[in-house]
Amino acid sequence: MGQKVHPIGFRIGVIRDWQSKWYSDKRSTYTELVHEDVKIRRRIEGMRDAGISGVEIDRNANQISVTIRTSRPGIVIGRQGKNVEDLRKELEKLTSKKVRVNIVEINVPELDAKLVARSVADQLERRVAHRRAMKQTAQRTMQRGAKGIRIMVGGRLGGSEMSRKDKEMQGQVPLHTLRADIDYGTAEARTTFGQIGVKCWIYKGEILPERASAAASAEATAEGPAPAIAPESVRGPEREGPAPSAEALAEATGQPRRRAVAPAAQPGGESLGTGARTETEGGVLTEAEAQSGSSVQLSDEREGSPGGAADAAAHEDRAIEKVEAVADESGSEAGQAAGDAVSVETQTSDVAGESTSPEAEALVEEATEAGTSPAGALPPDADAPPSDEARPNIKEDEA
Repeated sequence: MGQKVHPIGFRIGVIRDWQSKWYSDKRSTYTELVHEDVKIRRRIEGMRDAGISGVEIDRNANQISVTIRTSRPGIVIGRQGKNVEDLRKELEKLTSKKVRVNIVEINVPELDAKLVARSVADQLERRVAHRRAMKQTAQRTMQRGAKGIRIMVGGRLGGSEMSRKDKEMQGQVPLHTLRADIDYGTAEARTTFGQIGVKCWIYKGEILPERASAAASAEATAEGPAPAIAPESVRGPEREGPAPSAEALAEATGQPRRRAVAPAAQPGGESLGTGARTETEGGVLTEAEAQSGSSVQLSDEREGSPGGAADAAAHEDRAIEKVEAVADESGSEAGQAAGDAVSVETQTSDVAGESTSPEAEALVEEATEAGTSPAGALPPDADAPPSDEARPNIKEDEA
């Protein structure tokens, strides 16, 4: 047999609150207060035409606050508040305490499970077919924004001899999901064949527990939206106004400002071969010196610096020596390449039995003087294999 759990009681303390809000630490007093609540609810729910959905009771000292949720507040209040005043006096006489009555109107009765069940029961009392009554009611509820509804009726449906059950379901009704906002209500239809019970479940969507949602909203309000920039520890303190210039940064940090300078050219149209240079306020850096992290400061023009004219001259001498050393290294490399080319040419000419051509010698001399190794330094036939006439000489030498 299936074990049924009341959907509202299953969610009390999670997404729903109690309908009676009071506390009693004495057993005798607790029993009396529970019976008072039952009498109050029976008296109020006895007004069937008022569309009563629920009654909430709150006790404070010797005063009882009763909140009535209804879809027809005009019937409960009456003309000039006569009905609600009579109800209040009757409840005070019933409980012997001061009673305050509050009326709350239900704006969308199609989404209240108890009112929907009451509507189906009223149609069954008017002898409307139960299938038609359930289907039309479920369609109206879904049109009002519900995500699911389930209606079940049981009894002598249609005047049959045997009682039976029938149900209508649209959408989804997840009864095992605690965060699902499911409303549940029952009603009874009194017909000539007997009583027909009506049950209704309405699924309105998922909601978070009050504690989690309140904590999340409070945290979001306190923290605000997440910043889209790096924290101050990474990017440093924010500065107002335009960005500082390179000169201002150089003065603030005490480091010379650097900028890229094109390599110097020789009179013959060729560069020194030392690559690009970096010029600073204090000196000139070659590519090799910039990569190695060393710098040469030719002059120190900053005010208040400890260096004087002697230091500037010393720095200048050192810079000139380094530049000459770099030029000598590049020239020696070019000369070595030219020497290798001459030796290769000499060996080839000895093997072939031929002398070096005057054009090749002129090219080698120009390359040696310029400090470079042009592509045309070697004769075109230097790498070519020896001729047939030279082959006997090679064999003799090998022998």
